[in-house]
Amino acid sequence: MVKPPHEAMHRIFQHDPGLFSRVSRFLGVDLPRPVRATPLPTDLTETSLVERRVDTLLKFETAEQGDFLLAIEAQGSKDPDKPASWAYYTAYLWTKYRLPTALLVVCQDHATAKWAQRAVSSGPPQLPTLTVRPVVAGPHNMPVITDPDEARADLVLASLAAITHAAEPAVNAILKALSTALRDVPEDIADPIVEFTAQGLGKHPAKHLWRNLVAVDLSFYKSYLVEEIREEARAEARAEARAEGLTEARAEGVLLVLEQRGLEVSEEVRGRVTGCADPDVLRLWLARAVTASKAEEIFAGE
Repeated sequence: MVKPPHEAMHRIFQHDPGLFSRVSRFLGVDLPRPVRATPLPTDLTETSLVERRVDTLLKFETAEQGDFLLAIEAQGSKDPDKPASWAYYTAYLWTKYRLPTALLVVCQDHATAKWAQRAVSSGPPQLPTLTVRPVVAGPHNMPVITDPDEARADLVLASLAAITHAAEPAVNAILKALSTALRDVPEDIADPIVEFTAQGLGKHPAKHLWRNLVAVDLSFYKSYLVEEIREEARAEARAEARAEGLTEARAEGVLLVLEQRGLEVSEEVRGRVTGCADPDVLRLWLARAVTASKAEEIFAGE
């Protein structure tokens, strides 16, 4: 099943095809700036053969060097079968469109990025024949954008920065800069940025920060996605409130049982019970409070 981070890592280039020309300088690639970029069909299936689809395919037109194709693949982990697929994609596209074809692989972790940028040949060392050497965008070379003004200057690049640094400590600062930059942006422009960023963060812990930032900093947005994110934040808050209420109720129950049984409850015992945040531990103490000969016995063996 295709996961949200996978979709965000390549669909963001469909949303803004010109993003690659802005990203290329971070990749060490010197390409002429396209005068036009056109999304192409991603289906590379041949008649009666196995279905093959590249994640995103763009056609760039340049004034200096003519046209070329860019196939974009989102890669979440190492996959020994991928180099062969990538070789097929590039060879097929070159054959079909008769245009120079490049391959960009977008990753979210250093290990996968290092693996993806290796040169892999289809033949033996003496006869390499066809060599695949993707250009890779990941946490090792994508910018860390922590200035709201810099994020505002290129919102799509800032979103890609957050996506590729999703597992890195720097992602929190990137997200804060991005949410600040989005405050003054029209909703129709901000909505896809919010969506790509939310998808790209996937299950990384930073997703909680992004949801909180969207719920607070972008509270005036009313799109379906923003409302969905906001509702998730409210649901999490309600769950936390219920858990906190359960903890308080059990703590009160422990103290009430001890007091009703006429046992002396010292300030030390009271403080330890009310300071406990684990409802399971409080449940154990409550059970012990029913038979304890003195209040301190509820902590026996701890």
